[in-house]
Amino acid sequence: MRRAGFVGTRWLGVGLAAALAVFTISLAVTGRLGLYINPDSTWFAVSMSVFVLIGAVASFALPLGAEADHGHDHGALAPQTSSTRQNTPGDAPTVRRVVATHEHEHEHVRHPAAVVATVVGGVAASGVVVLTLVLPPASLSAELAMSRDVGATPLFGGADTIQLASTGDTASFGVGEWATVFATATNPDAFDGETVELTGFVTPGEDGAFDLTRLVITHCVIDAQPASLPVVTGASAPDTGQWVAITGTVRSSSDGQLVVDAAAVEEIAEPEDPYEY
Repeated sequence: MRRAGFVGTRWLGVGLAAALAVFTISLAVTGRLGLYINPDSTWFAVSMSVFVLIGAVASFALPLGAEADHGHDHGALAPQTSSTRQNTPGDAPTVRRVVATHEHEHEHVRHPAAVVATVVGGVAASGVVVLTLVLPPASLSAELAMSRDVGATPLFGGADTIQLASTGDTASFGVGEWATVFATATNPDAFDGETVELTGFVTPGEDGAFDLTRLVITHCVIDAQPASLPVVTGASAPDTGQWVAITGTVRSSSDGQLVVDAAAVEEIAEPEDPYEY
């Protein structure tokens, strides 16, 4: 039983960390790590994974249970106090040993609730790691993007984005940059007539239109935020979640809002890199 506890402790520490490190490195080798983190952070994630694996290998040099060693001799005499001091000097060391042994045994008695919490937490953590290893890497869904829509367009660019847009230098703009322009333009007519070629997935829009949406991440998928552009087209809207490539023109509507007037909407498969950064 005690050995099983040591094995469990080693698994929850070194074992889970090593499994995640191997998973991270395998994703980097296969080019799928970008489904989880910003590609600019790949070098850091891989470097940390290598350090974790080195530490995991080094841990085999330690015997099981070494982490439970408190760094002192449990057979040592306890300091003599009034409760252990006896009238007979010859009996004092024995009494002190008994007291020290009793205190040590009491120290290792764990509350049942703590044991249950440890087991439940360990099973949950192991389950998450195992599912991560066995399930194929996948991008975040359109449903998740819609659930993160807070009703206001997040700003994915700064002053440089607006400045480039005002000069017409928008060839490299994605959905995120255009979403910033649409949300902050004080003179919408200045962008009327700009041609765009954009890729994203379909989410529901307003007044019979649909939105072209892309998830934008800064560091990893945890901070992913949706960027959306309203699209008008003479054809029926594709299904929600369908990836499309759009060729069209930015138009300023009668109420001063910018929209994309799509000349062509082509349904495509999800790209290898589904996010913008």
